[in-house]
Amino acid sequence: MPGRSRRVLKLAAWALFVPLGITLVSLAIPLRVWRTGRLETPPLALVRGDELMTPPSRIWVDTDAACGATRTTDPDDCLALVWLAAHGVNLAGLSFGYGNADLETVEHTTAALATALAHSGLSRISTWRGAAGPLEKSGPAPAHAALRAELERGPLTILALGPLTHVATVLRGRPDLKRNVARLIAVMGHRPGHLFHPSEGSGRGMLLGHGPIFRDLNFAKDAAAAQAALRISLPLTLVPYDAARRVQITAKDLDRLSRRGPAFAWAAERARGWLDYWRDDIGQPGFYPFDWVAAAFVLKPDLFRCAVTRAWVADEWAFWVYPRPSFLVGPSPPANAKAKAEVTYCPEADPPLHAYLMDETP
Repeated sequence: MPGRSRRVLKLAAWALFVPLGITLVSLAIPLRVWRTGRLETPPLALVRGDELMTPPSRIWVDTDAACGATRTTDPDDCLALVWLAAHGVNLAGLSFGYGNADLETVEHTTAALATALAHSGLSRISTWRGAAGPLEKSGPAPAHAALRAELERGPLTILALGPLTHVATVLRGRPDLKRNVARLIAVMGHRPGHLFHPSEGSGRGMLLGHGPIFRDLNFAKDAAAAQAALRISLPLTLVPYDAARRVQITAKDLDRLSRRGPAFAWAAERARGWLDYWRDDIGQPGFYPFDWVAAAFVLKPDLFRCAVTRAWVADEWAFWVYPRPSFLVGPSPPANAKAKAEVTYCPEADPPLHAYLMDETP
């Protein structure tokens, strides 16, 4: 048999047997777990978030906003930032970098956001250009100097809506500034064996109705930066996917936001394509506003349930088929973890959170 024919047969065999193998693995997993991506984990001792944190006086926001750049680009950063500005939060500065999109797209989006806020009379935010790539590949950037200067001024709460590249870079060069990080709030982390699976067992989508599975994107974009934050034991709070899945933003919600002024209308319009993606491809009536939920934690921690526990970085059998580095949370990190530290983990939000996001005024 000619060599080319053999190669074609091998490719055909792989095309047949790899999906078959995944299917057999999936069928071996209990149906509830396969449909929801929820392996059983030891319970955490959850308390109200305000028992573990009080609202801060000065906030720095680090974003990877690309809101609506494509149909599958989330708008959460912009919704979060407009909402914070509308609530009169004292924003010491706003750094932006790659993550949801390349740096140029994020820069364009952030500039448009700042213009929308200024035209609405809500806020004039100082914005600072940051990294175009992860920690080990990024060079000096204006955002690093600006964040360093604000930390030198005194205690600062950092709300990280994207990768932790800027925070890790600044503190690697100036570890003495760790004392002025009052709290780092990050959107990442999950319990072992939990998938970011918004279909939630609805039976829609690919792979026997398992549906799309999201990455822990902020971690995946710069795992080294997250490991660095754990190694220096920053006061770290994680507001993860699980907290956001308690809230859905629907078309009716976006319509209501559009009536709250030009900045909200701008952010709501950027969210329309993302909402269509969630309805058409994922099968949900609304989307989970990940970064907006983390912003709400800054102002209303009493609406969240949190635990002081441990976080670590280790390889996890993602999709139960192959291992990949993951940012995991639980009471007992393994001995071979690449980095580990105590964190505050906030996986639950109370039902009133949706009304707070939509109706509360400053």
